[in-house]
Amino acid sequence: MIRFPLVAPLAALAVAFVTAPAAARPALGADAAACESREGPAIEARITGLKDRKGRLKLELYPANQTDFLRDDRDLEKEGKVFRRIWVDTPASGDVAICIRVPHPGRYALFFTHDRDGKNKFSIWQDGAGVPGNARLGRAKPKLASAEVEVGGGIANVTIRAQYLKSIFSGFGPLGND
Repeated sequence: MIRFPLVAPLAALAVAFVTAPAAARPALGADAAACESREGPAIEARITGLKDRKGRLKLELYPANQTDFLRDDRDLEKEGKVFRRIWVDTPASGDVAICIRVPHPGRYALFFTHDRDGKNKFSIWQDGAGVPGNARLGRAKPKLASAEVEVGGGIANVTIRAQYLKSIFSGFGPLGND
């Protein structure tokens, strides 16, 4: 009888290779190196629930206070306050993760938009939005509490579910049966 001592280990390795989950796509954006190095401080935002793969995606970092959340970036920068914006082209397929650096560990507010027409002007009729808390946006400005992220010395991982206008009466919500 001929024995093949390597067959069982090779078969196990082949099964592990075939059944292993596919590696997630690396983070996108000008700050991607901060997340890839895992050194931070930064936020890696996984974006889910995109309506389609049109346009560009934008992630914005704000101070975590009600007065400054979603304020005009020129005013924040003029006053020396935290503000950062990352734009990425919407990938044709696969996972979407956007990396954004933060100046130091602390609490921040994060806001995501899907600029579907690429005009860099938010259209309630077309564009999507979201915050890390994934609270349904409805017809109101997002609440600060749903946008806050605590960042330590490394990488804070969050998931943001994109929301789009469902109807003029119900406002923004995730697509599907949610």
